[in-house]
Amino acid sequence: MDAFELMESRHSVRSFTDKPLEKDAVEALNREIAECNAESGLRIQLVTDEPEAFNAGKPHYGSFSGCRNYLALVGPKDREEAVGYYGERVVLKAQELGINSCWVALTYRKGKVEVRIDDGEKLYMVIALGYGVNQGVQHRMKTLSDVSDCREGDPEWYRNGIRAALLAPTAVNQQRYRFERQGEKVLAKPGLGFHTRVDLGIVKYHFELGSGRGKEVWVV
Repeated sequence: MDAFELMESRHSVRSFTDKPLEKDAVEALNREIAECNAESGLRIQLVTDEPEAFNAGKPHYGSFSGCRNYLALVGPKDREEAVGYYGERVVLKAQELGINSCWVALTYRKGKVEVRIDDGEKLYMVIALGYGVNQGVQHRMKTLSDVSDCREGDPEWYRNGIRAALLAPTAVNQQRYRFERQGEKVLAKPGLGFHTRVDLGIVKYHFELGSGRGKEVWVV
């Protein structure tokens, strides 16, 4: 799959089969996580075959069923944007490996998450992983003009970046962010709402993939 196919194919999934994650897939995910942690200073951790955080032994916990695997997004305080950016990078790697996912901020048992958290760190949220009962459905999307200053005549890389951002998951599908082009650079701003700085990191990673530009595209 190319980047757009990968982003278009990934949808939030909340019901999982009892099939364990394949060994090769776990190894590939851990390699990706190690690279992300080295770049970011976060401590993302993969937890497998652990039923308590989502009460996988019960028919449903919150809106989830059968979830026994998850990413724990751990890191220093005030790193929300990095959590979104690198968490989504691992999510898309999981999708490439045939593993479904869902970002989760509330509907899990935080005290049961089996991770290491050092002084000065916090558990931001988790990402449910597994082989879905289904592949989920496409979320409702805003338009390019809803989230940016995009207009006729803007370069294709900019339009493609915004299209990719619109495919990104955001908290309760709020899509509260805005892009503004400043020549060859882009200013990305979070809106108001829950977890919008995490959302900004997620959509910035999507924008980079869609536009073909790296991190240097952003106005600092």
